[in-house]
Amino acid sequence: MIVIGELINTSREEVEPAVKERDVEFIQNLAKEQEEAGADFIDVNCGTLIKEEPEALEWLVNTVQEVVDVPLCIDSPNPEALERGLAAHEGKALVNSITAEGDRYDEILPMLKEHDAAVVALAMDDSGMPNNADDRVRVASKLIDDLTADGIALDDIYVDPIIQPIGTDGEMGLHILNAIEEIATKYEGVHITCGLSNISHGLPKRQLLNQAYVVLAMSRGLDSAIMDPLDDKIMSLAIASDTLLGNDQYCANYIKAAKSERLTI
Repeated sequence: MIVIGELINTSREEVEPAVKERDVEFIQNLAKEQEEAGADFIDVNCGTLIKEEPEALEWLVNTVQEVVDVPLCIDSPNPEALERGLAAHEGKALVNSITAEGDRYDEILPMLKEHDAAVVALAMDDSGMPNNADDRVRVASKLIDDLTADGIALDDIYVDPIIQPIGTDGEMGLHILNAIEEIATKYEGVHITCGLSNISHGLPKRQLLNQAYVVLAMSRGLDSAIMDPLDDKIMSLAIASDTLLGNDQYCANYIKAAKSERLTI
């Protein structure tokens, strides 16, 4: 399971002032905590700072990379901010995101090629947000086909089927599970990721829904998620699920996590 640590995001109440004030210690501690908890990427997102986003994102990339060894997920709807973040990043970054919308695709693709970056491919096109599993598979398939035709390796593509809250559509969880399974079956080798906590938005006891959903989604082919690596329970479930799904040879990762007391029952 590829964990993308979600906590450095200015939509979170305590993070926005830290970025505005360029609080290096706060941001670096938050990055290190996520890496130590098992994050494979650290997401950096300052999208709420609209006027200063390019400068702030470049600062975040530089600040976080000073203290972690894992790569960053550079997360922005703003092409200028993405370009500045990519230029500051050392090594192979993950860009969040590209879509099948014509303008967005044409803006982001050259950056991916210039910086040899991996990319989150959101299953959305010019017709808007997908409604069901079929819409998600259709748009994801076009994105994968177009990206690979344009020289992006399949292993560098992280398809995001776009999780929407189950509180607004009781069948949303099932739509996404079915889409994950079909995409994973059709394109062996592509990664499938998601913004996991979106499934529980607006509902009580959100962690419980998130924890249950990661297990269900992994059983269908999800192999990555943008989530909270400091949630010991959800990380333990992800590690255990990987082992039970045959993705952990000789249970080595599970045993290592148990010995380091990272597993929570």
